[in-house]
Amino acid sequence: MQGDQQAALDDHTVAIWQVVREKLRAEFGATAYRYWLEPVVLIGVEAGVARLGAPTRAMRDWVTQHYLDRIQAFWHAEDANVHFVEINIISVSNGNAPANQAEPAASPASGSAAGDVSATKPAPKAKPGAGKISVSEAPCQPQAAGRTAIASMSDDGISAALDPRYTFDNFVIGKPNEFAYAAARRLAEAESVPFNPLFLYGGVGLGKTHLMHAIAWHIRRTQPHRTVIYLSAEKFMYRFIRALRDKNTVDFKDQFRSVDVLMVDDVQFISGKDSTQEEFFHTFNALVDQGRQIIVSADKSPSDLEDIEERLRSRLGSGLVADIHATTYELRLGILESKAERQGVELPQRVMEFLAHKITANVRELEGALNRVIAHSQLVGREISLEMVQDVLHDVLRASERRVSIEEIQKRVAEHFNIKVSDMHSARRARAVARPRQVAMYLSKQLTTHSLPEIGRKFGGRDHTTVMHAVRKIEELHSSDPSLSEDIDLLRRMLEG
Repeated sequence: MQGDQQAALDDHTVAIWQVVREKLRAEFGATAYRYWLEPVVLIGVEAGVARLGAPTRAMRDWVTQHYLDRIQAFWHAEDANVHFVEINIISVSNGNAPANQAEPAASPASGSAAGDVSATKPAPKAKPGAGKISVSEAPCQPQAAGRTAIASMSDDGISAALDPRYTFDNFVIGKPNEFAYAAARRLAEAESVPFNPLFLYGGVGLGKTHLMHAIAWHIRRTQPHRTVIYLSAEKFMYRFIRALRDKNTVDFKDQFRSVDVLMVDDVQFISGKDSTQEEFFHTFNALVDQGRQIIVSADKSPSDLEDIEERLRSRLGSGLVADIHATTYELRLGILESKAERQGVELPQRVMEFLAHKITANVRELEGALNRVIAHSQLVGREISLEMVQDVLHDVLRASERRVSIEEIQKRVAEHFNIKVSDMHSARRARAVARPRQVAMYLSKQLTTHSLPEIGRKFGGRDHTTVMHAVRKIEELHSSDPSLSEDIDLLRRMLEG
């Protein structure tokens, strides 16, 4: 099959595909390459889009999720004219037998947060020279405005990529998120502005970004004439700073104040950034005055955002505020059942119940654990069982058992040292406040899986280098100051117990 197809391609394209394949083999290893990448064939390149074919839905979905971004990066490095990679399902017919109709490319099929999983057995390899190739021309379902959605940008050139897995159909609804889901769905389906802004807030990995992507997909598909920009608050800040540096703020204002729907994720990241907050405030007002829609997400409610100007906090809370609570056991079980059913994976009920009980931090971590279990089953050929899950996820389960939140650490440390919890986020540098704050940062690094930048943001938006300094300082004092060492050991026992 691959030889027949390549015969119709120019030598340059075939050579590039061979280079890309070798880079994939080198990066991901021989085993993963043999199972998932070797069966993928080259179909052609047209109008800046490289089209590949996979022999099964499971293989297409797995390659799309785990390898597509690298395939695109490697291809673009070899040919700058290729901006997107599209993977279709191909079907093969022998002799004169008609080929089965191929299915659309890269159809989203995921649960509510992290990556997709595929069937428990490795997909069969395509056999070279087996017959004719039948390929569907239809793009994936949510792509009204783009090709391969994971890697594509919107036509405006500003918006970040949208993940094709994050649609309303793939969002598992439960009591913790039903209000936020209903609000997002209502806004996406409305032709006018129902409430402005929509403010979604909740902890990490609970579905805020999923809902924002789902809104964008729905609007782009059903109302393609509307301009939608989705980006993080950090990206907004970066673009604004670059506009100031290049003395090009007029174009910046024109770009952001002429859109129909502006979506800003993780707005807490502009805490303490006064000039960015001022520009965002004026952009906000300009869009509201024009009747344009604004959607914002954060990890806290508008009233609880720190180092945000009062006028901006007031504006953010002036529309509809919808919170997403921590997941319940029932919701986690529903997410696992949904993903297993969608991918055709037969998971024992005991395994799903075990995972739903043990991994409670967030949906992203839950799905990551499920992906890991199924990938291990596929690549090693081991049957999924409770014993196998405990073996494969031993590190995740051990960390989950001692999981503690940064907020809880801050509260315990503040109580122990007789200071206010708000001092953990303040700019006060008095020793009576600074030392307990450093202890809390140290314990956050020791007892949670958060990165240094994430910890810094929880402590009033501090830089990761500040957290690093605090950790090193407390490590030194732990060995040289018996009194402080005793305090730390006591706090650790309280938090872990």
